[in-house]
Amino acid sequence: MTRKLKLTAIGNSTGVILPKELLEKLRVQRGDELMVLETPDGITLTPFDPEFAAQMEVAERIMREDRDLLRRLAE
Repeated sequence: MTRKLKLTAIGNSTGVILPKELLEKLRVQRGDELMVLETPDGITLTPFDPEFAAQMEVAERIMREDRDLLRRLAE
């Protein structure tokens, strides 16, 4: 998809208005956060947060390893 977006003044800052179709493709809505990743091909906007994903992997590993302990704590 190639689309031209216009920069606009938002208070003392500059912003980009993302069209509804693009928001739907990203599966985000007003108030959500996007990650800006610099890649060899340019800039990528994504709702995927690699740091959060890494933290979730650690949490899932701990929950698998300590499943019995967590179950007893929940009782």
